[in-house]
Amino acid sequence: MPPATPDRAAITALVNAFYADVQRDPLLGPVFERALHGQWDAHRARLVEFWCTVLLGTRSFRGDVMGRHMALDGITPAHFAAWVRLWQRHTAERFAPDVAERLQQAAHGIARNLFRGYFGAEPPFATAPSSHPHAGD
Repeated sequence: MPPATPDRAAITALVNAFYADVQRDPLLGPVFERALHGQWDAHRARLVEFWCTVLLGTRSFRGDVMGRHMALDGITPAHFAAWVRLWQRHTAERFAPDVAERLQQAAHGIARNLFRGYFGAEPPFATAPSSHPHAGD
């Protein structure tokens, strides 16, 4: 049974499993590898802080999410769809539905803002996951 209440350990497990799949993904992996230059451990630790800030209110993350991502080259709508789909799968597998939905809605909001920054338009996953269960499919 997935944990009903998220904590740092559950978020760490989510981030580690999610980014292990990102790293292996033929579309996402190369983009992250170019950006991270092999610094996956540091990235995962930073993302644990990010998601703890988002979900637990720890305020332990400081950074320029938009600026960092806008500096990446070669990003396409397919990258966003793959990332969102993978995130939805991992969050649904690890958390109770209400917690998974909170994580998915937060990720959708971030992805939506980044998508607008790259492409100047609403992404195909613009609707929240609860009202559009097949977002990113």
